Amino acid sequence: MKNITLRQLRYFDALAKHRHFGHAAEACSISQPALSVQMKELESMFGVPLIERGPRNVRLTSVGEDLVARARGILQSVDELGDLARTAKGPLAGRLRLGVIPTVGPYLLPETISHLTAKYPELDLELRETITPNLVRALLEGRLDIALVALPVSEPGLSEAPLFEEEFVLVRPLADAGKPVPRPDNLREMRLLLLEEGHCFRDQALSFCNLTQSAPRDLMEGSSLTTLVQMVGSGIGVTLIPEMATKIEAASAPVSFARLLAPRPKRKIGMVWRKASPLADNFAQVADELRDQYARVRMETQKQC
Repeated sequence: MKNITLRQLRYFDALAKHRHFGHAAEACSISQPALSVQMKELESMFGVPLIERGPRNVRLTSVGEDLVARARGILQSVDELGDLARTAKGPLAGRLRLGVIPTVGPYLLPETISHLTAKYPELDLELRETITPNLVRALLEGRLDIALVALPVSEPGLSEAPLFEEEFVLVRPLADAGKPVPRPDNLREMRLLLLEEGHCFRDQALSFCNLTQSAPRDLMEGSSLTTLVQMVGSGIGVTLIPEMATKIEAASAPVSFARLLAPRPKRKIGMVWRKASPLADNFAQVADELRDQYARVRMETQKQC
């Protein structure tokens, strides 16, 4: 058998992820015909079909499923060899793939990026914003290095480092600013605006209000916290947002913010990474630095309020 190249394995991995030649080719920065040629050559080496080609997408054969599982292990090991070489250079340098959940990204990334680029000037940051299950999958598959998420993740292959806790804040129309703050049971009777399914913040809000996913008839959904706040400003309902979002979202719509009654709901924000990563010790140090950085920023913000 002719030697299989790492490039072919990366192309095949991309095709397995996207299940579409055009999308996989775009992700690999090559033309679709070039990707097709490489896949045909890979199939020729194995002597059996690896891909079932459909009119709109592709599926993997049983051999293809076997191959992609082994290919991902190989690619992850190769990436870890690169990480191992980076540890010999001392401070973090080169590419660092950072993931973040959407309810953290717009509000925490400025401080995060500012700190990391100042502390590690040789760092080349690559950012990805998506929901927690996608980030966890990308970490385990070696497609991300670290991620900022709501804890706990409870994944055996990942290390978790808590950074800080924050409360949820009630967002109401500006005209309701002077009204008493409703209890959780009362929120169940109001038109509650929540993020779409898949967001961990949605689940936390539902839990606080003692609601199931399908219970409230008047529950409405939005794709981002900004959308929810703007809907509140239009008088459609009320919502909950994390404390870190209030400063930015206050400018997006005519709304009022109120502290909820005790016991107030909270979430814990932390950093996660693969336990097996050769850079694990470096990431633990980064987590300590970010924890101190966020503490300083929050203290300064509270002084200004």
